[in-house]
Amino acid sequence: MARRIILAMLALISALLAVAVIPLGLLASGRAHDAFREGTILSVRTQAALAEESLADRVPFGLLDTYLNRLRHPGDQVWVYDAAGRMTAGAGGATVGNLPVSAVAIAAVLRSGGSVSAEAGGHYTVVTSVRAGDVGPPVGVVVLSRPTDELNDRLRVLWAWLAAVAAAGLIAGTTIAIMLARWVGRPLSELDAAAQRLGGGALDTRSQAGSGPPEVRRLASTFNTMAARLEALVHGNRAMMADVSHQLRTPLAALRLRLDLLSQDADEATGSELAGAQDEIGRLSRLVDGLLAVARAESVVVEPADIAVGEVIHDRAVAWRPVAEERDVELATQCPGPVVARLGEGHLEQILDNLLANALEAVPAGGHVEVGAAPSGQGIRVTVADNGPGMSPQQQEAAFRRFASTTPGGAGLGLAIVHRLVTSNGGAAALSDTPGGGLTVVLDLPGQAPDRARKPAATPERIDSLRFLNHP
Repeated sequence: MARRIILAMLALISALLAVAVIPLGLLASGRAHDAFREGTILSVRTQAALAEESLADRVPFGLLDTYLNRLRHPGDQVWVYDAAGRMTAGAGGATVGNLPVSAVAIAAVLRSGGSVSAEAGGHYTVVTSVRAGDVGPPVGVVVLSRPTDELNDRLRVLWAWLAAVAAAGLIAGTTIAIMLARWVGRPLSELDAAAQRLGGGALDTRSQAGSGPPEVRRLASTFNTMAARLEALVHGNRAMMADVSHQLRTPLAALRLRLDLLSQDADEATGSELAGAQDEIGRLSRLVDGLLAVARAESVVVEPADIAVGEVIHDRAVAWRPVAEERDVELATQCPGPVVARLGEGHLEQILDNLLANALEAVPAGGHVEVGAAPSGQGIRVTVADNGPGMSPQQQEAAFRRFASTTPGGAGLGLAIVHRLVTSNGGAAALSDTPGGGLTVVLDLPGQAPDRARKPAATPERIDSLRFLNHP
């Protein structure tokens, strides 16, 4: 934004300077040219009046030369011709050989009795007729050639001053634009950096709210209020989860222990009832663990890192392959080349554990499950495909919701956890049919951040998500 402000200010100042300086320079140049021409014409008329007296009174030519030299401007050359077209006097080194106009032009002025002017070769030349009175034919011609060097020097100085004024205005405008851009942009940049740190998990991040325009200061103050409330909310949620975990798991464990003790001395009918009660307690424990896992996934705020997706897929496949072999299911991986995604440490492992557990639970003996990853646009696409019974369109639509399970006794939280973890990292999750039958889970994850060193992927060895998974 600061760059755009500076460029906009520079464009505006440049346009204003161009509109003001260029017309002013052209106007001043035109006036200087006009003054130069008028001065030259006035000089040639004065010299023509002197030549008229000399030609009419038969003044010796040497004396006329002296008069002309006294009247001429430094650098001027003057030629005086009589009515017969002969040169009678000159000044400033004027000779017949260096006459700047042709004899034809002089004869034309003698016939017409007027005057002509031209600018060429760095000189301004005026040819005017000399009359002995108000009427009658011309008695001669005066030619004045004045160099334009002095005029050009004045014009160069003029344009140099105008350029200096424009440059000073541009520098002043640039300085003001930079100061304005920094005044506006620096607090916004700090606010942006604070928002990124807050999104990365630093819940105690606050933005400086004491600089910049009033609107920016109010925005920073509002951001700080939002960050404080978010910090309180997340900490309260985490405290609630810890309390719930402690308050629910402990009595459930004690109840299960008591039922185990009762079942040891119970008869067959009572033992069967106690076993059913233990199953319900086990299901309740899985449900509690699943709800806590979903809550943790929803409130997760972590610093994202560059994760080597291929390494994580390989490690999780190695960890799950004994389970697949026990169920006579083929587990394959496909990840051509290095693929790097950007998400929280350990999240991809938890996502794959949930998906692999679901797939291995649903695929019958002799089936297969394949995990793959490949670049997709600006991100990474991870797929987990199986050839199990699959899902209907209605089941796929509701699969990411809590408690949506088609497995008897399932908690229906596994895909909900996957969806929360993927979306909390800026990705997207979708379900589709596997060609030939089965279910394919498609995960679009954010790609590697530019110019960042890749961090090694975390590979936890425990598989602790089997208790709260769902699959059709």
